This record gives sequence, C-alpha cells and structure tokens, in this order.
Amino acid sequence: MSRTTEILQELESLKEAKTRIDQKISVLEAQLKDVNLHNNDAVSSSPYPTNGLAPHMIQRYSRHLVLPSFGVQGQANLLKSSILVVGAGGLGAPALLYFASCGVGRLGIVDHDKVELSNMHRQIIHTEAYIGQPKVKSAGAACRLVNSSIQVVEHEEALRNSNALEIFSKYDIIVDATDNAPTRYMISDCCVVLGKPLVSGAAVGLEGQLTVYNYNGGPCYRCLFPTPPPRTACQSCAEAGVLGVVPGIIGCLQALEAIKIAASVGEPLSGRMLLFDALSGRIRVVKIRGRSMQCEACGENATFTQQHFREFDYEKFTQTPLCVPPLKLNILPAESRISSKEYKEVIHNKEPHVLVDVRPAHHFKIVSLPKSLNIPLSNLEARLPEISSALKKEVSVGSSEAQLYVVCRRGNDSQRAVEYLHKMGFTSAKDIVGGIESWAQNVDPNFPTY
Repeated sequence: MSRTTEILQELESLKEAKTRIDQKISVLEAQLKDVNLHNNDAVSSSPYPTNGLAPHMIQRYSRHLVLPSFGVQGQANLLKSSILVVGAGGLGAPALLYFASCGVGRLGIVDHDKVELSNMHRQIIHTEAYIGQPKVKSAGAACRLVNSSIQVVEHEEALRNSNALEIFSKYDIIVDATDNAPTRYMISDCCVVLGKPLVSGAAVGLEGQLTVYNYNGGPCYRCLFPTPPPRTACQSCAEAGVLGVVPGIIGCLQALEAIKIAASVGEPLSGRMLLFDALSGRIRVVKIRGRSMQCEACGENATFTQQHFREFDYEKFTQTPLCVPPLKLNILPAESRISSKEYKEVIHNKEPHVLVDVRPAHHFKIVSLPKSLNIPLSNLEARLPEISSALKKEVSVGSSEAQLYVVCRRGNDSQRAVEYLHKMGFTSAKDIVGGIESWAQNVDPNFPTY
C-alpha cells in the first residue's frame, strides 16, 4: 500500500469519526434543550390555561395551532398518535422527516438495508456519513435531530409474516414505503387483519401514485389487485431509474394523508387514487374500485385470520422473492461465454476483436469499456452490417480471424444478443459473463457502476 493511500484512508477515517462526534453533540444539545424546555414548562405553565399543550409545544407547533381547520385539537391528536413507516428509502425519507417535525407522538421505522451512495439523490433523510450503516439508524438520528420531544422506534429487521403482526399492532397508522409486490400484499393483509389504515405510495421513473387502503370501509390492496401482476411488469428504481424528486413528492403526500388520518382532519384518499406525472406536472385524482365483497382478505366471507396470515406464502403467491436479486439468465453454453478476466487478457494480448455493447444508448453514455461499439439490443437486427464491417477491419490489421464479444450491464441482454447472432451466422460470438458490473467487480474496482 502506498503512502498516499494510507494518508487518504486515515483522513477518511478521521472525517467519519468527526462526523459521528458532531452528530452526537447535536443530539445531546437537542436533548438538553428539550429537558430545559420541559423544566421551564413545569415552572411557568401553571398560571395560564393552554388546553394541555406545554409552552414549548405551543412555540414549536404554532403554525399548526393557528390553522382554523387544524388547531389545538388536531395537534393534540397528532401528539397522541403513532405511525409506522415501512421502508426508509425514497418514499419513507421525506415522510419520516415530516412526521417527526409535525409532532407524531411515536414514530416507528422498519428497514433492514444499509445506506448506499446511490441512495443519496433521493433518500434525503440520509447523509454520506452514514454510508454503510443501517438505514434505520441514519433515519432515526435524523428524526431525533429534527424533534427530540417525540419517541422514535427503530426496527432494524426485514418485514416478514413472522414479525409483522407484532410490529404493526403497536401503531395506529401504517405507511407503505416499499417497492416490491410480495411486501405490498403482506403489509395490506396485515393491516386488514389488525384493522389498521394503510397509506400506500409508489414511484418509479417520472411517475408516482398514492392512495389510502382499509380506511372507513374503503378497499384494501387485494380488492384492487386480487391477482398479482407478472414479475416483468414490476420494475424497480434500480432497473428503470427514478428522478430523485419524484419519490420525494409522493413521500410528502403520504405524510399528508397519514397526518390527516391521525389528526382527524380533512378527507383522506380512501376510495380514490392520486396519479402524478412529473414531466407534464399533472396531478390527477381518480375514483378507484370500492371494497370487493369477494376479496380474500376483507370480503364478506373472508377467512384471512392472523394464523392464515402467518402461514401465507407471499413469494409463491406473487412469484417474486421478497428481496429481489438482479435477474441472472443462463441460456448459453459455456463455450459461448467468457469471463471479464478472460476478456481483460484479450485486450492485454492485443487479440483482434470487436466488442459490441448492447445496452440502450443512454446507458452507454454513462460509462463504457474502451473501443466498444454501441448497438442496442433492440437495433441489433438492423445493424448487423456494422458488425460485419467492424470485424473485417480488425482482420485487415491482424494476422488471425477477429473474435466477436458482446457485453451489457449484467450479462442478460448480451446472452440474448449472442443467441440471435449465432442464428444470423456470427457463430463465434461470445458474451462477457456478468457484463460491465463483473468488470468493475473482478477487473477494475475504479470502473464506475450505476
């Protein structure tokens, strides 16, 4: 290890330690301030009627209290409420911050993931100092910094049939800020069994949606979607991308709906769904199907008990694992594939070859391997002459036949491309196993991943 590397590592370590110390100081200062406020309240509150609100609460929540439609009663209801947010990601991040700042009495967070650099553009509750640490720790610390007078409960665990009933039973309102089908069904069913209102949101790409389930006789998630969508129809943000502000907007709206329910004000979105289109800037609220009397969970003859819930196989029902790993195809024989390390040797030995990158053009612009030719999989058929021409050029400058290699992001589309190329006469074509992610992992750790 070079001296430069040692210095950089030590500097990074000291910066992280300083950040943790600064955060701890902030927490302690906030707690001390809160203790002093309570002490002052005990001395000064008695001469004046304040409807049960301590002086520091009147100051903190003053903008709520002067709202005629919210007022003292709305704030008092909020202070007595308890809300659980499942997922401290793009949706949960802004919702948690607003729940804490607005004075939700007890705020629960469920998440088992750790903070990653790729979270930073949308999960605004986290900071770089918490990269690699549990999201519930990061989110919990942020909520306490915003409001030290509320109770924040961290559930650092994956939500499962085995623990959902116990966790949910401790809260008045549940907020679904997750992003996969089996968890959505699980959360909805658990809310039905326990009689809890559910505020559900979703965001991907440039679109988002929001509704309230199982509230005032409204439908549950199963009423609308008795049959799970196919796995291919459900894209994650990692696959489809997402503009950071979009889940932020939906998360804020989830906070609004939950606060309306907790404070007993306004008209929550039960039986209606809000649809948001970021590109056009349009928000539509549409009426959705009402409660289904045939619903397996909440219908007239529903038999969905707590025991049934504990035993229900949500992964089998949705044909999707609770923790969705990246799809890994294996449709080519071993002789039609090479590893990223083997491809590195091809480059090192200066063997004549053509590398075709079949990712979409906007992916190719992010980062690419040197001297690769971008021909998206969808355009492959029309651009076969380009591949033939490139191979001929390589042959003209080398003494041996040029080889054809194909790469993509994770090694799935490259296999589909090679399968097609073989049918079209390019029989020597091979794909690079694991794509550019394998290159970053096994060849060059400095190669950017996304």
